[in-house]
Amino acid sequence: MAQTETPARDEHQLHRGLRARHLNMIAIGGAIGTGLFVASGQTINEAGPGGALLAYAAIGFMVYLLMQSLGEMSTWLPVAGSFEAFGTRFVSPSFGFATGWNYWFNWAITVAAELVAASLVMKYWLPDVQAWVWSAIFLAILFLLNAASVGTFGESEFWFASIKVVTVIIFLVVGLAMILGIMGGRSAGFSNWTQGEAPFVNGWQGMLGIFMIAGFSFQGTEMIGVAAGEAEHPEKSIPRAIKAVFYRIMLFYIGAIAVVGFLISYTDKRLLSADVDNIAVSPFTLIFERAGIAGAASLMNAVILTSILSAGNSGMYVSTRMLYGMARSGKAPKVFGTTTKRGVPMAALLATTLVGAFCFIASLIGDGGAYLWLVNASGLAGFITWMGIAWCHYRFRRAFVAQGRSLDELPFRAKWFPLGPLVALAMCAVVVAGQNYQAFLGDVDIEGLFASYLGLPVFLALWAGHKLVTKAPTVDLASADLSRTDVPDDVAYDLIP
Repeated sequence: MAQTETPARDEHQLHRGLRARHLNMIAIGGAIGTGLFVASGQTINEAGPGGALLAYAAIGFMVYLLMQSLGEMSTWLPVAGSFEAFGTRFVSPSFGFATGWNYWFNWAITVAAELVAASLVMKYWLPDVQAWVWSAIFLAILFLLNAASVGTFGESEFWFASIKVVTVIIFLVVGLAMILGIMGGRSAGFSNWTQGEAPFVNGWQGMLGIFMIAGFSFQGTEMIGVAAGEAEHPEKSIPRAIKAVFYRIMLFYIGAIAVVGFLISYTDKRLLSADVDNIAVSPFTLIFERAGIAGAASLMNAVILTSILSAGNSGMYVSTRMLYGMARSGKAPKVFGTTTKRGVPMAALLATTLVGAFCFIASLIGDGGAYLWLVNASGLAGFITWMGIAWCHYRFRRAFVAQGRSLDELPFRAKWFPLGPLVALAMCAVVVAGQNYQAFLGDVDIEGLFASYLGLPVFLALWAGHKLVTKAPTVDLASADLSRTDVPDDVAYDLIP
C-alpha cells in the first residue's frame, strides 16, 4: 500500500530521539532494581529457593504475555499517551481517562519514593548529611536529565541500566563459579535445596506472598509502551525490544534466584532484614563477600544508588509523557500538551517534578503518615495498568477483526491470542486480590485492607466520575478508532490508511 503524504509538523510535537538500544535498556532498567538486588533474599527466606524460583517464573510468563499485547498495540499506535490512548479507543473514554491519571500519579509518587530511598543509601557513606539535601540534589539531576532532550534522557537511562546489567552478569558468573567450587571454597551443592522445608517453604501461602514481590519487581517493563511515542522506527525497534527484553529479564531474575538459592540457606537470618538502607544484607553482597571480592558492600551500595536514580529518571519520564498525552487528547489542561523546541513537554515535566517534591516533603512532616498513604494509593497502580493493557489488547484485536481488517497489516502480532491477554488479565487479578490476603484471615483488619487496596477505589472513582460527568459510552468494536492519524508525522509506515 502506498505511503501517504507527510503532513506539516506540529510545533508541540515530541521528537523521536530514542534509539533501539535506548528502548532495550529502558525496559530492562525498569525491571531490574531493588526487587532483584535486595528483595530476592526475602523471597527465598519466605518461600524457599524452589518457591521463589517458581513464583518469579510464573510472573515472568505473565509479563511476557503482557509485553506481547503491548507490542502489538504500540507498534500500531506508537504515541506517548499509550495506555490512555488504548483505553480511550478500545474500551471507553472514561476507562482511558482513569488509566492515564492512574499511571501518571503512580510514577509521580514513585519519583518521591526513590528520592527517599536515595537519601537512605547516601547515609552509608555520609551519615551526617541531612537526608533532604541528597533528595534535593537528586531531584535536580533527574529534572535536568529530562529537561535537556529525550535523547539525553535515553542516553542517561542507557548507562544507568548498563551498570545494573553488568553487575548481574558478573554476579551470575561469580555465582556459577562458586556453585562449581572454583571460587569461594567448597561448594554447598544441593544442600540448600534439600534442608528443612526446602525447596518449597510455607506452601502455597509462601508462594502467593512472593507473587506480590515478583510482580512489583517486574513493574516498569511497560514503560516501553510510553517510550514508543519517541522511538525511532517504532515498527522495527519495538518488536525487537519486546522480544529481547523478556528473555534477558527472565535470564537475570531466574539465574540470580537460582544462584542465591544454591549459595545461601533460606534459614540465613541475614535475609530477614533485607532493606534499602541496610544493603550489607543484600544476597548479592553476601555472595560477593564470600567470593573474596573486596569492598562488596560499597560496590553494591553504588549499584543500588544507580538503580534508584534509574527508577526515578524513567519514572519522571513516563509520568511526564503520560500527562502530555492526556493533555493532547483533552483529558488534562492544554498547557501540559506544549513542548519546547527540543520536543520536551516542559509544563508537564514541571508539574510532575513539583508533585514528586511535594510527596517527598510529605514524608518529612510529622510521622510521614500522609506520604505512606500516597505510596499505598499508588501501590496497585502498576497492576491496574497491566490489567488495562491485557483488556485493551483483547478488545483491540476483536475490533480489528470486526472491522474486516487483515492481521497481516499488523507490524507486530502478539502470540496466543485470545488466550494470552485473558490469562495475563486473570493472573494480574489474582495478584491484585492477594495483595494483602492476610487481612481477610481471622479478625478482618479494616485499616490494613484500606491501606493495601487504596489504589483500586481511587482508579474506580476516576473511571466512574468521568463516566458520570461526560456520559461517554463504551466503545463499539465495529466502529472503534483504528486509524493512525495520531502517529507523529516522522514515522513512515507503508500501512497507514
